[in-house]
Amino acid sequence: MAKQGNVLVTAKECRGNTERMIRRFIKKVKKEKIIEEVRNRKRYKKPSVAKKEKRIRAQRMRLKEERKRLRLQQKRNRNN
Repeated sequence: MAKQGNVLVTAKECRGNTERMIRRFIKKVKKEKIIEEVRNRKRYKKPSVAKKEKRIRAQRMRLKEERKRLRLQQKRNRNN
């Protein structure tokens, strides 16, 4: 299961700007994957289905990272 995380945004770190506080709070919630966890817990999912989805998600992340790495490498080669 996901780790228990406290999402805290202070007025000091946003210089009292309420809109900035809201945006920062939303970013932190997304990073902690709190909304995703709530959605996943709404309905029962068979363990085999959960494993399959997890495997697919991991594969997509690997491909995304690989593409990102290749783009960076191409960008470096162009600059040299």
